[in-house]
Amino acid sequence: MTVPEYWQDACKHLGKKDRVMKRLIAQFPDVSLSTRGDAFTTLARSIVGQQISVKAAQTVWDRFEKLPKKMVPKNVLKLKVDDMRAAGLSARKVEYLVDLAMHFDSGSLNSETLASMDDEAIIADLVAIRGIGRWTAEMFLMFHLMRPNVLPLDDIGLINGISKTYFSGEKVSRNEVREVAAAWTPFCTVATWYIWRSLDPLPVAY
Repeated sequence: MTVPEYWQDACKHLGKKDRVMKRLIAQFPDVSLSTRGDAFTTLARSIVGQQISVKAAQTVWDRFEKLPKKMVPKNVLKLKVDDMRAAGLSARKVEYLVDLAMHFDSGSLNSETLASMDDEAIIADLVAIRGIGRWTAEMFLMFHLMRPNVLPLDDIGLINGISKTYFSGEKVSRNEVREVAAAWTPFCTVATWYIWRSLDPLPVAY
């Protein structure tokens, strides 16, 4: 696991700009965002985690991960659909994972090329692949490339966390999320990560 170089600077910035952030950062002093270092695994985990709880996603991933000898695209392409379904994957997610593996295996998706691009260009490239929407692309930016200023407006955890910590549990709009996050720039990724911790102290890593 690799930790972002900017983490300490981000924490200082957020602590000065936002009292809620200052409190959250103090609550979780010894943990931070980290990357697994593998682009395919990050995107595959994000696909598995779509529209289900973090706990359910981890359970399905643990089963799926045992199927190939190593979690690499060419091995995933050799798996039987029935075995993937038995691991808890929906038929659609099986299709998405196979399509993703094909993009990596053919070289049409290259992690080194992606790393040289800006955030929005990466999102545009990734959402062109079946099963990858903006949220999944944003998880890739955060958890693989560890880009510092990603604000995943479609993330339920972020919305619920902001509702709980800034609005006493009242429902919040996307505009209200943006208003809260204005103080977080240029470290929205870090702030989002601490908002997630306010809901679940155990860090998740895609």
